[in-house]
Amino acid sequence: MTLTQSLLLIVALIALSAFFSLAEITLAASRRLRLRQMADEGDVRAERVLRVQEQPGHYFTVVQIGLNAVAILGGVVGEGSLSPYYARLFDLWFSPDTAQAAAFAASFVTIIAVFLVFADLFPKRLGMNNPEQLAVRMVGPMQVLITTFMPLVWLFTRSTDLLFKLLGMPAHRDEQITSADILAMTEAGARAGVLAVREQQVIANVFELDTRLVSSVMTSRDRIAWFQKDDPESVLRARIVAEPFSAYPVCDGDIDHVLGYVDAKDMFQRVLSGQPLALDQGVPLHKALVVPDRLSLTEVLEQFRQAHEDFAIIVNEYSLVVGVITLNDVMSTVMGDLVGPQDEEQQIVRRDENSWLIDGVTPIQDVQRALDLDAPLPHADEYETLAGFLMVMLRRVPKRTDSVSWGGYTFEVMDVDSYRIDQVMVTDVEGAAQAAARSLKA
Repeated sequence: MTLTQSLLLIVALIALSAFFSLAEITLAASRRLRLRQMADEGDVRAERVLRVQEQPGHYFTVVQIGLNAVAILGGVVGEGSLSPYYARLFDLWFSPDTAQAAAFAASFVTIIAVFLVFADLFPKRLGMNNPEQLAVRMVGPMQVLITTFMPLVWLFTRSTDLLFKLLGMPAHRDEQITSADILAMTEAGARAGVLAVREQQVIANVFELDTRLVSSVMTSRDRIAWFQKDDPESVLRARIVAEPFSAYPVCDGDIDHVLGYVDAKDMFQRVLSGQPLALDQGVPLHKALVVPDRLSLTEVLEQFRQAHEDFAIIVNEYSLVVGVITLNDVMSTVMGDLVGPQDEEQQIVRRDENSWLIDGVTPIQDVQRALDLDAPLPHADEYETLAGFLMVMLRRVPKRTDSVSWGGYTFEVMDVDSYRIDQVMVTDVEGAAQAAARSLKA
């Protein structure tokens, strides 16, 4: 075989190996969601790729047969065609035996390098750029090859299946898409600029609803504005002015005996129409939706939907009222930073680049997000708020000036009101030290 014929055969083998490499990477990298979209748009080839992904054994068997056969044949042809020319070159400097060994090594390295670049790296990089479009083009020829080599495919596939069975490993990949998968995709989209960072955060907040309890966003018991059933109109007006809310529980004697609630809109309409506000003079009393404090925000949303309500009383296992929650509270959790200070009382106030002033009842997830804390908090299942975190870390009720150091931050209690932690100063220790060093140099 002449050198020209050998080189043409090597080029053909490289092209064939590149075909199998491209077929392998495009099937593995193709996203099922994108393929399903293409199939729904009428591309029958995408449907065939989806079926192959469900049972990829025969497909990859043909790929491996092709790649290994081509690699072996390429090595034989390359060594036989290039070694004589390298031997003549090395004869100028080395003895015949040394020149022959060097020629074999040089031809081997040359063939490996050419195959690595043109038959492996290049086609795989190409396939990763647009896997779905290339996969639908490769599936037809690959199915022809599967049919042609079916006896070999059957033998090798059965042998592989038997090995998986002996090792107790699953023969098929899990195609279930989890919330973690979706969040990873949205994070990648945000890094690529496809999604705005705030849009990605809203999506993350939606998935967080299933893990956050109602107690993490409720208005706590000590902050509830409520009416006695026999409060005079003057008291009602004064309380509405002092504590404007969208709804007010109406109680009999104390807050743990809730009769219902009145909607602020109903009271506003009565004021505009000149009607009295006294609860015994026609103000509509709505039946209160009561939910346990161990529900997640997702479950509360479902309760709101079923009851056609947007306000609920939260009780604990002893039937004591621990807080109230509104639909707006849940949506504020979803919207996150998109909700401005005019829409809700700020619980996290940044004082400077290294310190924050945080309300004790702030949900611990919001604190982690504000401080950009990725590490899991200790005993995270034992509390839901920043105050709870401090109590667990100190193993007692915190007092003013108590502090906890964790994760490079110092959490110092600034104000306590009747055992309730009002304000906590959080300081980034390392950042504060660097700022102090810069100020000294200046």
